[in-house]
Formats: sequence, structure tokens, C-alpha cells
Amino acid sequence: MPVWFRLCVFAASLLPLLRLFWLGTHDGLGANPLEFVTRSTGTWALVFLCLALTITPLRRLTGQPQWLKLRRMLGLYCFFYAALHFAIWLWIDHDFDLAEMWADVLKRPFIAAGFTAFVLLMPLAATSTRAMMRRLGVNWVRLHRLVYLIAVAAILHYWWHKAGKNDFSTVSIYASVVAALLGLRLWWAARRELSRALKKPAEAGSG
Repeated sequence: MPVWFRLCVFAASLLPLLRLFWLGTHDGLGANPLEFVTRSTGTWALVFLCLALTITPLRRLTGQPQWLKLRRMLGLYCFFYAALHFAIWLWIDHDFDLAEMWADVLKRPFIAAGFTAFVLLMPLAATSTRAMMRRLGVNWVRLHRLVYLIAVAAILHYWWHKAGKNDFSTVSIYASVVAALLGLRLWWAARRELSRALKKPAEAGSG
């Protein structure tokens, strides 16, 4: 994959943040700027999570392994926007009061789901380098399978938040995308296991 293409993806991934700065300096954040910024950073974290999950199916369907070069970048941008989303909640809503924060996590299911997704994202971001991939070996693959649990927790966070307003139109789209992406992985895994199961009797018979 050309370097220029990756640079374009990198630059484009910063546009949501630049847009927030632009809107903030031109009175474009609406009547409730805090809610606007919180919602926007959370939404973009979910968008980048979906994009990162799309890379493996895209690679398999196109037969082009170069797509994998974008996965780490997209995953780190997911963490970046999730960290902004979390920091706003911790700073503005709780003034860095950890006890109050924890009480909020225990009291509200949608907060618990979002907090779980962010906590699970942290080790994935910390081990995203090639050095950590080499150091952890096969354990790196096992650790990064947490992304599936993160995706489910993120959808639950969004879904339960919208449940209070009885507005499921947008979150249903994200839920469908995540379900399709995870469903593809389950389908491929099932086919792989079936292929292995069928191969064993054939190998035993030939022996």
C-alpha cells in the first residue's frame, strides 16, 4: 500500500477533531456544546472501531494483504477518540473524582458498558507496536481478540444510552454493521473448523 495513501488516511482521521475545533471557534456546537462534543467523540470512536474491524474481511474478500497496514492506525484512532470521550466524562461530569466516577459506573448500565469497552481498549492500544507483537507472539493474537468483546460493549453503551430517549434509529445501523462484521468472522471460523474436522478422517484413512 502506497505511503501517500496511508498518510491520507491518517490526515482524514484527524478531520473529526479539526471539525470540533472549527465549530467551537465559530459558535457551531449548538445549545449544549458539552453534549455535542461528548456525543461526537463517542460516535467517532465507534466509527473507527467499525473501520478497524472491516480490515480483515476486506483483506480476505479482496485477497490484498496490504489492507492490514491500516488496521493498527484505525485501531489507535478508535482509542484516541474513546480516550477523549472518556476524559470529557471524567473531567466535566465528575471533576476527576474517582469515587464518584466508580459509583456512576456501578449505578448506570450504559456507563458500565462504555467504561468496560474503554478499559479493554487500553491493553490493545498499549500492545499495538510491532515490538509487542514479537514479544507476545501467539498471546498477542489472543489478547487482541478482545476487540470482539469491545465491539459488543460499545454497542450496548450506545444502545442503552439511546434507550432512555427511545431513539434506536442510528444505533441500529451501527449494531447491524458490527453484527455483520462479527458474523463474518464466526462464519469463517466455523468453516475452518469444519474443514479441519473433515480432513482428519481423510488423513487417518490414507495412513
